[in-house]
Amino acid sequence: MRFYQFTVNGRRHVGVETSPGQVTDLTSIEPRLQRTNDVLNAAAITGSTADEVANGVLQRGGGDAHSYESLNGGSATLLPPLDAPEVWAFGVTYMDSMRERQAESGTPDVYAKVYNADRPEAFFKATGERVQPPFADVGIRADSGWDVPEPELAFVIFDGKIVGYTVGNDMSSRTIEGENPLYLPQAKVYDRSVSFGPCFVTAESIADPQALDVILTIERDGKQAFQGAANTSSMKRDCAYLADWLQRHNSVPDATVVLTGTGTIPPPEFTLADGDVVSIEIESIGTLVNTVVTV
Repeated sequence: MRFYQFTVNGRRHVGVETSPGQVTDLTSIEPRLQRTNDVLNAAAITGSTADEVANGVLQRGGGDAHSYESLNGGSATLLPPLDAPEVWAFGVTYMDSMRERQAESGTPDVYAKVYNADRPEAFFKATGERVQPPFADVGIRADSGWDVPEPELAFVIFDGKIVGYTVGNDMSSRTIEGENPLYLPQAKVYDRSVSFGPCFVTAESIADPQALDVILTIERDGKQAFQGAANTSSMKRDCAYLADWLQRHNSVPDATVVLTGTGTIPPPEFTLADGDVVSIEIESIGTLVNTVVTV
């Protein structure tokens, strides 16, 4: 199932896609469910799945219906698909990512060492309050001259397990990271530097998370400025491996979102600009759209 979070007249709702492009409002049936997190909590308490909880509510009948388009305008506002207390990220999980980071860096050997090591590169990306919703602005730093989006499959951890997936945009300054690998936090963590959505898709709905097409499209002035694609089968470390390493000696709260790295990076001559529209489509999940601003 695909879960969406949104507000209607300022009040929070959670809904599920019950037919293509149509979202049924679970909150209008069961007011105690106002967030995807509430559904995940109910599933954990009852020993069921989020899909089973949602289906149980839907069986009561009724429920307000919304088109997906109506959730982005008027009295409704689309939110991130769940409330993530923490967002983590992994880097150098694709060969192409390693090569590009070597090319931008004055110390390229560190990236090859990470790519070939057992221990992956993990970093803290954001708190939940810093996450940008779908269709909201994502940022490029004013002190950086070379900036890119990073289209990434993201998984969600609940009760220590992967319970689902979403689409992530890990905004990055290649200028700053290229100056020195120790500048990675400044290259990755800043205002409006991450977005995920538009939906949360349960693990039961994804046949194989390591076989998903990821397509990045960047539009400028209404025209396509860049498009590239990758497949999660090219990840050196799969989602389960990354989830295991993240939680070694490191407890993460329920509903933590984890970005898994990118296999698609625009060429060196390309950098984002104000007004660019970034679309990231992941097979079986959906398309995340954001507009670029300087922060």
